[in-house]
Amino acid sequence: MPVVVIQSLSKEYSGRQVLKDVNLEVQSGEIFAVVGPNGAGKTTLLRILDLLEEPTSGTVSIDGISIDYSSKDRTAVRRRIGMVFQQTVLFNTSVFDNVAYGLRVRGESRVDIERRVKAVLELVKLQGFEQKDALALSGGEAQRVALAQALVVEPELLLLDEPTANLDPRSVSVVEEALSRINREMGTTMIMTTHNISQAESLARRVAVLNEGRVEGVGTFREVFGRSTKAVQGFARLENVFYGVSRITAEGTSLIDIGDGLCVEAAFERVGHVTFHIPPEDIILSTRPLTSSARNNFEGSIVQVVDMGPVVKLKVRSGRDFIVQITKRSFGEMQLNIGSRVFIAFKASSVQTN
Repeated sequence: MPVVVIQSLSKEYSGRQVLKDVNLEVQSGEIFAVVGPNGAGKTTLLRILDLLEEPTSGTVSIDGISIDYSSKDRTAVRRRIGMVFQQTVLFNTSVFDNVAYGLRVRGESRVDIERRVKAVLELVKLQGFEQKDALALSGGEAQRVALAQALVVEPELLLLDEPTANLDPRSVSVVEEALSRINREMGTTMIMTTHNISQAESLARRVAVLNEGRVEGVGTFREVFGRSTKAVQGFARLENVFYGVSRITAEGTSLIDIGDGLCVEAAFERVGHVTFHIPPEDIILSTRPLTSSARNNFEGSIVQVVDMGPVVKLKVRSGRDFIVQITKRSFGEMQLNIGSRVFIAFKASSVQTN
């Protein structure tokens, strides 16, 4: 039985359509993943489901109740929903008080609050952190507190916007394990956005590919990514997928504005909106400014490290996030870690589109 039904949903900002005729159903008790490039509309979709944004057109129903976005009294609906944002926002108080806040608002007893906060902190492996200053935590610890905040009120529907983005490998593992356990033991329905294709495959029962505001495919991981359609094949490697506005240069290349002050030069000629990707293995990384023929050069810092055996994947933040793949030997020789200042470069010919 579907818990969430989205019909003909569209959202427009200043004349630009962010979501276009989205139709989805999410079944009771399933983990449903929405994947796609930056700018595809994933976060906007979650904000509409969390009643933080109003759709331009279309309808959303949760557990058979059609949402009236014009109503000022939406508290009853929102109390059934938990939301974990990509950017963690915590109160300037202890970890315990941060996690307990939602229960106190609901008028739960002191005994119940202590019991439930203790249980959820154990679930996210933060037992013993109760009296620590929440604002002094590491990024991974803070995100686990945010997850605990959402879980402690036992929502019927949990929305997760890139729940493991920018986290260290241990925190990623803890978050994924907690989500899987909550879904398995409590039957909580979850809708998550992610760029991590392996995460979507391992956690989600079904996935939807969102591209330029449109749903390109829905089904099990194998059903969606086993298809040969170009639209879906373009996301077979969901790393370094970007969306921007392209113009042709005097040299016959394309300069693509992807936002946040960044432009990427590509070897193809294209005008207008374009979605493209850059293979992680095509990006050169150095701890010093690079001198090369590569047309694209950016400075950034490492925000995530993923050990994959002989190779290491790094997330480098340079206005936008780039995934870079290097050997474990290179990682050790350059003495890299989270927070390291680095320089990346890639050729215009490495920028690929369908």
